[in-house]
Amino acid sequence: MSDNNFKPYIPAEKSLPEFTATSVILGILLAVLFGGANAYLGLRVGMTVSASIPAAVISMGVIRVILKKDSVLENNMVQTIGSAGESVAAGAIFTMPALFLWASEWGTSAPSLPEIAIIAAIGGCLGVLFMVPLRKALIVQEHGTLPYPEGQACAEVLLAGEEGGEKAGIVFKGLGLAAVYKFVTDGLKLFPSEVHYEIPAYKGSGVGIDVLPALLGVGYICGTKISSYLFAGGVLGWFVLMPLIVLFGQNVTLFPAEVSVAELYAVDGSFAIWSNYIKYIGAGAVAAGGVISLIKSLPLIISTFRDAIKGYGKGSTGSDLRTDKDLSMKFIVIGIVALALIIWLVPIVPVNLFSAFLIVIFGFFFATVSSRMVGLIGSSNNPVSGMTIATLLITAMILKATGQVGQAGMTAAIAIGSVICITAAIAGDTSQDLKTGYIVGATPWRQQIGELIGVIASAIAIGGILYLLNAAWGYGSTELPAPQATLMKMIVEGVMGGNLPWNLVFAGAFIGIVVEVLGIPVLPFAVGLYLPIHLSTPMMIGGLVRLFLEKRKNMDEKAKKDMIDNGVLYCSGLIAGEGLIGILLAVFAIIPMADGSLGEFLGTIVSGTPINSNIGGLVFFALLTATLFKVTIGRKKK
Repeated sequence: MSDNNFKPYIPAEKSLPEFTATSVILGILLAVLFGGANAYLGLRVGMTVSASIPAAVISMGVIRVILKKDSVLENNMVQTIGSAGESVAAGAIFTMPALFLWASEWGTSAPSLPEIAIIAAIGGCLGVLFMVPLRKALIVQEHGTLPYPEGQACAEVLLAGEEGGEKAGIVFKGLGLAAVYKFVTDGLKLFPSEVHYEIPAYKGSGVGIDVLPALLGVGYICGTKISSYLFAGGVLGWFVLMPLIVLFGQNVTLFPAEVSVAELYAVDGSFAIWSNYIKYIGAGAVAAGGVISLIKSLPLIISTFRDAIKGYGKGSTGSDLRTDKDLSMKFIVIGIVALALIIWLVPIVPVNLFSAFLIVIFGFFFATVSSRMVGLIGSSNNPVSGMTIATLLITAMILKATGQVGQAGMTAAIAIGSVICITAAIAGDTSQDLKTGYIVGATPWRQQIGELIGVIASAIAIGGILYLLNAAWGYGSTELPAPQATLMKMIVEGVMGGNLPWNLVFAGAFIGIVVEVLGIPVLPFAVGLYLPIHLSTPMMIGGLVRLFLEKRKNMDEKAKKDMIDNGVLYCSGLIAGEGLIGILLAVFAIIPMADGSLGEFLGTIVSGTPINSNIGGLVFFALLTATLFKVTIGRKKK
């Protein structure tokens, strides 16, 4: 039901600066910034974070404090354009690194920058265009029914304009500190970014922590529950399954390894057991989690799709009010048809014209579902990975049945999955941004143009970012495990060729089922099992900091909320700062010098210092954690 009494913050009859050169340029910069930061973060830990609120806060800091301008609609336009970068990055890193991994294995060329940009832009533009005709039905008519939690939270931040400068300062403090910290540890190698200890008395196990700002920030933002599920998955892998494999498999050679378990363990310790066995068990658990989340969502998906279709196209009210105007249906239909033709013509997606329109229909379904589900459960809980897994399973089976197998068939499956994954992610982001705009009184068609601008800018940038990160460290490495993309690659290979250690995969799938029966969310637990425990440990510490703050007594609720929100803003800065320097170090890693690369040269400058040890890494991480306490608790004491 719509709220007929709702009045936006800026009334329809009032016009303020909105779609300005300042908002567009700043929005594009933030789209690229947060897109790059989230691409690095997602490829490292398998998770991304929403960019809407940090983008809104930075916008207020720049536009209000630095430029001395005052327009909530201009700030809203910045976050609309800026948040598109995070969604494009999330969709791209779920799938596209698989193409780089195959190129390395097959000795072929990776997809070109224009091909990556075209795939990302097609998926993103489809997501925006499919969402536009749903705005009236989902945002306006169901304003009192669909909460859109992130959209409303972003609107609250924008409307708290008086505090904008101070809040932006918190984000920039986190960004600056994380940038320096990341450069010192992974650039200058002053202290190690990864601390690891083998446990000889408990063979097969090991413990460690990546002492990095983004991981602390992710743990804090996700909260204690999600962090603990991730950590529990890591504990199961590193303290239960791996010691059992070493105990019972001493002189046994288990596929996919080519030597015995004892030989593996003797050469590379617990990491060898994890890379050869646990990641396949974890992949099975993640796949099961994606399918389970999709199955559990089926009733909601079906009802969502039915309700959304009933209201499809109702955005055209004939009203002359500024706050009622969407892009025209003629523009949308022409745009969708043109994108379908481009899919047909792009060489990396070897499909005929009919198949191109099937991709569009598939994307339409998931975009419609994603737009409404974000309104119900928030974008953080939107099962995009489950939708992508389902798409890849169906696509790979169809391609195999029609004779498109081998390298061409697998490449096509991932390319198709990429388009649909990005479509679903951007549709959810667009609906969230339009909700924010509805509350503050933005002009819908201008926001929709802003979304398209953010998508195209991010699509152009994401290819270069993917190439940089791959050239510097390589996907599937310890630095960039690319968990979702590796899983998608396994799924396609499994359907096409059956070359998977299915016993390990099924063991992981049944672990996922057990976890679901116990009432624990499967996906975070499964991701924790899939990734090294070194990543979930710092997230757990961030979650514990959040828990400590939430349990503080003798504070009124508003003060406690402000304290926790300051931590969220600071941690958003930590994530962005590390992501930016991660990309900068990737550039340095491929700049040649006489004796290696610029990155290698930087790493020798302070090597051999007394703090270049595990203890040094732990000390600096403790100091980093202390700054989080300072930003939250320390600010309240003033």
